[in-house]
Amino acid sequence: MKKIIFAGSTGSGKTTLCQRLHGQEITYKKTQAVENFEQAIDTPGECIENRYLYKMLLVSSVDADVIGLVQDCTKEDSYFPPAFATVFAKPVIGVVTKVELAKSQEEIAQARAYLEAAGVERIFEVSTIENVGVDALQQYLEA
Repeated sequence: MKKIIFAGSTGSGKTTLCQRLHGQEITYKKTQAVENFEQAIDTPGECIENRYLYKMLLVSSVDADVIGLVQDCTKEDSYFPPAFATVFAKPVIGVVTKVELAKSQEEIAQARAYLEAAGVERIFEVSTIENVGVDALQQYLEA
């Protein structure tokens, strides 16, 4: 199974996604430092929200096989600069989270557009709470 590192803004669902992928109980906690799971690396939202912390994200990504940029579809903004995926020498995928909370398909489409502009290769739409789309992401990581 590929090891993935998740990067995204604070509250985008990175920790919950790690918990779901590892069969753990879903509990909210603010990630304060880079945390390693068996097949995932969880990063604090500050790593993408503050450009001076990009180095921490890049160094941490060395231990991963794939990069996962996480975009909450309920957020109007994105912290991913255009072509951000090009800084990584590994495959970069996008994960649209919280699709169960989207008020419209346009919110999901906007989240996808942010990830496409960042340069991801493939996008997964997931709801970790309702366990929607997580299987497709899991299968990708197992391939």
